[in-house]
Amino acid sequence: MALQHELGHKHPFASKEHEALLSVYFTANRIKRRATDFFRAHELTDVQFNVLSLLKHESGEQGGLTQVELSCMLLVNRANITSIVDRMENAGLIRRTPTAQDRRYNLVSLTSRGRELLEATEKDYLAAVHAVMSVLKEEELDSLIAMLNRVRARLVKTKV
Repeated sequence: MALQHELGHKHPFASKEHEALLSVYFTANRIKRRATDFFRAHELTDVQFNVLSLLKHESGEQGGLTQVELSCMLLVNRANITSIVDRMENAGLIRRTPTAQDRRYNLVSLTSRGRELLEATEKDYLAAVHAVMSVLKEEELDSLIAMLNRVRARLVKTKV
């Protein structure tokens, strides 16, 4: 369905660039709502799932990630990482321990409960992602990724 009709606009967009940007934004908004519903059913938020996933897949030799590393990898404001980690630690999903090199930094790692919840959710998540994105062929996915990379690179260079 065309975005103009989905949004109920009576007139075409002022430019293709505007339509494309709104389409990305509108699609991201739909994905976010669908993700919220999906993760709520698994007793998580999208951010909590991302933290658990990063700790499983990106942890180094130390067996975890520092809060600074997590804040750089997550799509959240760095100031929010402490409250996210606090809530997840209180829920028993992760643990925080001071790093050996510098006690001012905390190493965040998965607890057995966090690992179990991630493993119970991850398979359903990957299936849901596939169900949504399988409408595109592999070459189309590569093109989409490349195009969005170029747009993000432009955002860094311009004041939009």
